[in-house]
Amino acid sequence: MATHSVTSENNENVWGGGNEPFAASYGKLMMWFFLISDALTFTGFLTAYGLIRFRYSDTWPVPESVFTHFPYLEGDHPLLYVALMTFILIMSSVTMVLAVNAGHQKKKDKVALWLFLTIVGGFIFLGSQAWEWYHFIMGEHGSVKVENTVYYIADEKGHRISLAEVVHGKEHNAHGEHHEKFTAEQVRAGFMANKEARLMDPGKVGKIYSRSESESMIKKAEVVQGANMKQNEYGHTLFANFFFFITGFHGFHVFSGVVLNIVIFANVLLGTYERRGHYEMVEKVGLYWHFVDLVWVFVFTFFYLV
Repeated sequence: MATHSVTSENNENVWGGGNEPFAASYGKLMMWFFLISDALTFTGFLTAYGLIRFRYSDTWPVPESVFTHFPYLEGDHPLLYVALMTFILIMSSVTMVLAVNAGHQKKKDKVALWLFLTIVGGFIFLGSQAWEWYHFIMGEHGSVKVENTVYYIADEKGHRISLAEVVHGKEHNAHGEHHEKFTAEQVRAGFMANKEARLMDPGKVGKIYSRSESESMIKKAEVVQGANMKQNEYGHTLFANFFFFITGFHGFHVFSGVVLNIVIFANVLLGTYERRGHYEMVEKVGLYWHFVDLVWVFVFTFFYLV
């Protein structure tokens, strides 16, 4: 009977509340619940991207041929700038770890220092993403669209020829920095005059059409310059849609994290957490920031690399 009463008493204590699984506070548990739900959201987006990419694999743009810009450097540098953005965000996660560690040691000045560096890293990432969006939207080479299908202009070896070069000739510096707009008539006239020009499918297959096929197709072509939600010079329009949605949604998370870090940074300077006797808020925001970094690793892998 004594054993039974002790067991009943223990059960009442367990189900009566007041227990902390893994010694986690209510705030940290709620943050984990939010992060799990958010992870499922990003999983859905990336899964949808993978399914659509598989469906249109023949004409899906190759990211390493799309994201080739690097500030103040001439020529193509495939994914180099995106890799730098990734490195910056990962390093901001390191500074956040150091801020949380300093908080455990209740070192106010060091918490403020590492939080400040985390905020700087977040702003650099957001600025880099804005720069990348700008170049993606404005475009570089330009393309033509025939019956809702985008085609690149290239030579017989598959080297792309920009619309500026087609219209103005090889001597024209056609890197696209001036973003000159061309009409279909200008492109058709330049294409017919350039006997090396061919039409080529975007994507990994990159089929190059014969001169006669290309001349027949160019007669019905429309000009596509830059990328938005309705057209995309790099290939299938859904590529641009997913790019804006997935990277934009992640960018919103980074922006939210920067705002939260600024609030926490201000509270650290005001001594709010020192008066409370703990820096748990730094740890909770740190969980969110690490999640944002981890999600970007998956976005970088599945969107840019695969």
